[in-house]
Amino acid sequence: MLIKIANMILTVLAGIGAALVLFFIINKLAELLPGRWEDRVKPYVFILPAFAAITIYLLYPAVQTIIYSFANSDSTEWVGLDNYTNLLTSNGFQQTLFNTVLWIVVAPAVTVLFGLMIAVLADRLGPQGEKLSKTIIFLPMAISAVGAATVWRFIYAYAPEGQPQVGLQNAIITGAGASPIAWLEQNSFRINTFFLIIMFLWTQIGFSMVLLSAAIKSVPTETIEAGRIDGATERQIFGRVVVPQIWNTVITVFITVTIGVMKLFDIVYVMTNGNFNTNVIAVEFFNQLLTNFNTGAAAAVVVMLMIAVVPIMIYQVRHFRAEEAAR
Repeated sequence: MLIKIANMILTVLAGIGAALVLFFIINKLAELLPGRWEDRVKPYVFILPAFAAITIYLLYPAVQTIIYSFANSDSTEWVGLDNYTNLLTSNGFQQTLFNTVLWIVVAPAVTVLFGLMIAVLADRLGPQGEKLSKTIIFLPMAISAVGAATVWRFIYAYAPEGQPQVGLQNAIITGAGASPIAWLEQNSFRINTFFLIIMFLWTQIGFSMVLLSAAIKSVPTETIEAGRIDGATERQIFGRVVVPQIWNTVITVFITVTIGVMKLFDIVYVMTNGNFNTNVIAVEFFNQLLTNFNTGAAAAVVVMLMIAVVPIMIYQVRHFRAEEAAR
């Protein structure tokens, strides 16, 4: 354990030291330039490492992925749009897309709704009650997605009737005299997908609550008091006074959770591995690449995911800029 801690500290110190040496050398080279060229070149020289990192670790892999999406399974021959057409005409991939859309429609909206509701209710519990409730609700954010999914597998665990039920839900219903249910195998009306979404909400509502609670507390009390003087009810004050003033935060939380849902992998992979009609885009990519060893199809899945995510990210950037301009 001590060796691991020492290695971690040495790695951090080595990384910081290497960065300092790099920028020291860059600064010295810039100072060798004559006259005003130093001031002209130095800003670009200092951002060069960042641009190099973005190019190597982001732009190059993105371009290479797009190229691979038009090649065969081992990237040795061009196949045109075959990977895209095969995926989009496959019933299994169509079900995967439907599941992903279901996640996008349900999870972000419910996360924001419950986060907002809990933020409002927690604020009314008094200082001590507010701290305790928010701590408990935010606690799942400290657990990794894999760890949280492992915990919830025990909640949904199923054993045949007559055997001891380890799963919490089955222990409760069998204790009430009912038969145990294989919760994660119930794909009628996508019930098992909704059970996975419930687990996701358990991990994300704390994030939504913290941001929305901070936004609510920043609402000027004068506007709230003015609404009360005008005879508005508490519900009208919240809907017509508070919500419009925190709407930018609501949008930010919604978009952030939406992007997280679109690339969701850990929960589905650990809980079901995409079986029982619960597959999503990220798990499909993993299976295509490391189970089917089909590089072309895996790359095509990633490209389609990028095409879906980029417009949302562009909207988020524009939203941030508009919010900053309004301040």
